[in-house]
Amino acid sequence: MKITVLGRGNVGGGLADLWTAAGHTVTSLGRDGGDCTDADVLVVAVPGDSVADALARVTGIAGKPAIDATNVYGPRDPGHESNAHLVRSLTGGPVAKSFSANFASEYAKLRAQPTRPGNLVAAEPEIRELVDQLNRDAGFEPVHVGGLEMARNIEDMAPLLIGIAQNGTGPYFYRVSPTTA
Repeated sequence: MKITVLGRGNVGGGLADLWTAAGHTVTSLGRDGGDCTDADVLVVAVPGDSVADALARVTGIAGKPAIDATNVYGPRDPGHESNAHLVRSLTGGPVAKSFSANFASEYAKLRAQPTRPGNLVAAEPEIRELVDQLNRDAGFEPVHVGGLEMARNIEDMAPLLIGIAQNGTGPYFYRVSPTTA
């Protein structure tokens, strides 16, 4: 798969490394932007308050399937329910929210886990299969929370996840497992 990752920080750079190791063709774009016309998917992994500015520097986004991997720590765009909705308004393609509710600092440890860690996903139906594949190729098991209307709930989890880390565990992975009889 051809993946364009917008953002070279911990999340974007870490995901690019994982997907490259899994055999995907990954193009990483930084602050100067670039073209994603040939990509099968665009992954937005920039600071949450710079999504519009970052996407304005990228060509070839019209109708492109996109994964919003941003975290929102400051003010939000008041015209959109979530950053994933903002990404959708700017690309016009199907969108998923994923890869924002795990510690990017731990990505290098994914493959060593005895059980594949979970990763929350809020996705439109048209992109669900693609985001599931990219989750598994990165080393996660996708955990679906619903459609894009649930993206804001994933974004709002950041303080809770950080609170857990700061109160005893340090950075961690999580897993959601159905009960058995």
